[in-house]
Amino acid sequence: MTGTRAYISGMGVISSLGSGILETTDAIRKDLNGLRPLTLFPSTPNYPVGEVSGPIQTDSLPRTHLLARLAADQAMSESDEAPDAVVLGITTGGMSTTENLLEKKKDDPGLFCYHAAASVAEDLAIRYLCTGPVITVSTACSSGAVAIKLALEMLRARLAERVLAGGADALCRLTYFGFKSLQLIDPIGCRPLDRDRRGMSMAEGAAMLLLTNRPDRAVAEVLGAGLSCDAYHLVKPDPQGRGALAAMHAAILDAGISASDIDYINLHGTGTPDNDCSEAEAINTLFPDQKPLLSSVKGAFGHSLAAAGAIEAVISAISVSRDLVPGNEGCQFPDADLKLDPVMKPTDFPVDCVLSNSFGFGGNNASVIIGAPGRSRCYAPSSKTEPLAILGYACLTGAGDTEATMARISMGSSCKGVLSLQRISKNLPSRIVRRLKRLPRISLSLAIAALEKSGRTIPPSSVFMGTGWGALSETHDFLTRLFETGGQFPSPTDFVGSVHNASAGQVALHFQSTDANVTTTGGDYSFEQALLAAQLLARDGNNSSFVIGADESHSVLSKYFDDSVLTDEILSDGGGAFCLSNGDSESGLYIHLSFYENVQNNPEVVASLVSRLGGPAQIQTTYGVLLTGIPGGCRRESEKQFRQFLSLSGLKSPVIDYRKLTGEFASSSAVAAVLAAGFMEKGVIPVSLCSNRSALLDGKRALVLGLGKFVTALELLRR
Repeated sequence: MTGTRAYISGMGVISSLGSGILETTDAIRKDLNGLRPLTLFPSTPNYPVGEVSGPIQTDSLPRTHLLARLAADQAMSESDEAPDAVVLGITTGGMSTTENLLEKKKDDPGLFCYHAAASVAEDLAIRYLCTGPVITVSTACSSGAVAIKLALEMLRARLAERVLAGGADALCRLTYFGFKSLQLIDPIGCRPLDRDRRGMSMAEGAAMLLLTNRPDRAVAEVLGAGLSCDAYHLVKPDPQGRGALAAMHAAILDAGISASDIDYINLHGTGTPDNDCSEAEAINTLFPDQKPLLSSVKGAFGHSLAAAGAIEAVISAISVSRDLVPGNEGCQFPDADLKLDPVMKPTDFPVDCVLSNSFGFGGNNASVIIGAPGRSRCYAPSSKTEPLAILGYACLTGAGDTEATMARISMGSSCKGVLSLQRISKNLPSRIVRRLKRLPRISLSLAIAALEKSGRTIPPSSVFMGTGWGALSETHDFLTRLFETGGQFPSPTDFVGSVHNASAGQVALHFQSTDANVTTTGGDYSFEQALLAAQLLARDGNNSSFVIGADESHSVLSKYFDDSVLTDEILSDGGGAFCLSNGDSESGLYIHLSFYENVQNNPEVVASLVSRLGGPAQIQTTYGVLLTGIPGGCRRESEKQFRQFLSLSGLKSPVIDYRKLTGEFASSSAVAAVLAAGFMEKGVIPVSLCSNRSALLDGKRALVLGLGKFVTALELLRR
């Protein structure tokens, strides 16, 4: 039975080797090298980087946003239809601009409006009139490839017919000096698989793919993709390559092919001793005898972090459409111990199927298979996403843990505030507490409590985490020391902790969760994005997962990055976590994200929500309580949306403006979902929240609405 396909009907790319498919193809054929001295900011010594040259417009947008626009314009150039969704891999966002503002001690929050990693995808969504979901993936160096996997699953689930997917990252001091502090940069340039290799070369760039379910103008096809997590170390890969092998196995299975069908492997191939050894171990296990042709392009392009997986997906599509295998630039003497035989120079060779690998910090592994369009194979039939069973749940707020939070809510009091590190860490092993700062402690504490609530001894195999701003403590501390020492002595520990997916990596490491590990960062909608990712990948066979939403407050950075924080005199943070399964729930409780649309260019968004939920009559009989998220930064617009929803739906059930209880922080919707689960479990809404009279749910559902720049609907139900 054949399911929905994912044709690549448009591509765009910009890198140190040029802009556009023709320039990139020509550079690959000519075996050019794009590494050259860094010019964007001072560095001593000055290591070679893959810096984009040429006319890049310098307006109010940060460099990452501009690179993303250039690649996306190319991908969308022949399309006359808006994408139904945008899914991007990003790690730096507006960091290159933020660094300059912080160093100059600028204190106007308006200047930081493009800091968020999510702002890149949101900018493209506005540019191309996308009214559907906008998802930002931040899984370090695998981000672009993970974004392609999620886009593929959106097409298969029939949530979209056209998805703009890819990745973008600009060079900035945080990542450049961060990798330098870890001694992972080769002073003379990246030399993948070389016996004398010493590390990677930092780079920047962007690549976008327009994926559709129609073969019109298709240059190639995404046949499948697989994700895994090493759960071994936050920086070092598993030396046995078990995580890399699992991702490649999953991709092959997902594509409905066999390993022997692969003609070329586009290696992750960063040139670091550990990464190349780990990947080689995995490939030698997967291909014990005859290996496909293989090479790494990072010796020519450099390593562009979140953009790398997307750029290499485009290169894989070029290989398929042009029968071109790139050379392993930078390598002079292949390391015999790796037992690989890289293609040293560009080669014309019939290529029908490419396996492209991307591995990142936290052991986040992604493999994508690109093939000739219309390749014959079998798919599982397309189907819609289904509600996930709730096995356990937990939250942390200014009031304390789940029990303390529910008690405070039952009294009609707020849970605003910031817990001490000691209270956050009360259920954490002492050996862990010493080396973790605020956000990873919150995240791990939530996961431990949610698993305990489930009553199960076997932890979930996957981790999905939503965080609006990532680890602010580590980011602030790294940049402060970077500025104070003139770039000489930044903290490598703080750099590792500053990446958005570090907290999810800690959870996976603690519980040895080796399936998919995905971090989404979408501001006030980060938790919803994480839940959507879990729903999409649950169709991939994953049995259980943690879905976490968490953010930390920071006395300096929060007021710059999150405009809602400025609307509340009490600084707040926390989050919520669920243990979920795609099987049955013993309690009968389930959770499902049923609506997610962009407000921009979408005047009928609230009417669309009412229709999706079944219309007024259905809404009035289905939902027993409404928890509404009205971010302080856009309260006026959100309240207008809320009033419109009540008018169109006629809903009379109790309404809870939950941010007035939780405080203003990005992932407060995760806390609201936990509160809703608690109400559902008890079957009653506290008297204090219902105009002094209790409200029985009588089997009705709870609805958690997200309002503002996006409108989302998250349902909790019984089966």
